[in-house]
Amino acid sequence: MIEVDLVEWIRKHASVGRSRIVLGIGDDCAIFRPRSGEDLLFTTDQLIEDVHFLGNASASTVGERALARSLSDIAAMGGEPRFCLVSLAVPKRKTQRWIEAFFRGLLSLARRTNTPLAGGDLAHDDKVHCDVMVCGAVAQRKALRRDGARPGDELYVSGRLGKPWNRRIQPRLALGQSLVGKATSCIDLSDGLSLDLHRLCIASRVSAELDRVPVEKGATLERALHGGEDYELLFTLPRGESPPPRTMRIGSIVRGPAGMVVFEGKQVKPHGYDHFRKT
Repeated sequence: MIEVDLVEWIRKHASVGRSRIVLGIGDDCAIFRPRSGEDLLFTTDQLIEDVHFLGNASASTVGERALARSLSDIAAMGGEPRFCLVSLAVPKRKTQRWIEAFFRGLLSLARRTNTPLAGGDLAHDDKVHCDVMVCGAVAQRKALRRDGARPGDELYVSGRLGKPWNRRIQPRLALGQSLVGKATSCIDLSDGLSLDLHRLCIASRVSAELDRVPVEKGATLERALHGGEDYELLFTLPRGESPPPRTMRIGSIVRGPAGMVVFEGKQVKPHGYDHFRKT
């Protein structure tokens, strides 16, 4: 396996298509030319073996998941993907076939979401370690944010919670784009409802009251509240605003201490996934 051959293989398979990438894989930097009147969104997300996925997961599944996690962030701000950059480190036991399968999975999702691969980096490590940066765009000053929720807003989620960690992620890009100009705030549920709703309320300086938690079939309420890896959108709408189809109202925004979440008369502690929590 020679790096220059791998880069050439990736370049041939990473069709840019109709995008605003002036120069892609093969130079020191990619060149991207944005449209006028748009704000650019940038996010990056790591995917680490034995932290975010098990070592026996298929390479194509890992590749798809690596991109999907970052696309979910773009969805949460109502953006459209413009391009991605992928840095991948693999142990020596991983063959060229594994790396190619990884990129096939990633590029399959990239084509479905119109997210061309514009560049990245390859290296060795003791375990698989991937970092995906995605650039998205939204009309100027129209991005969905966490800090816009106001008392009286209704709280919605895009799907049931407590899904298995190894299930396929479906970034809610179309939903996020449909919420632009309507939702007052939005966040993607990557670390659990309890923690991510707490973050939204902290940013907006409000409290939240949950009326219900829609639990995925086979999951527990505990898992739905605190488990993470759901990658649904949690968003607020002004009272009276019609919600998008197949979304579920779960509560409302109220006045109170910033970050407080109440469910069934009790405060819900933000016990979602935290990489640095010791217990």
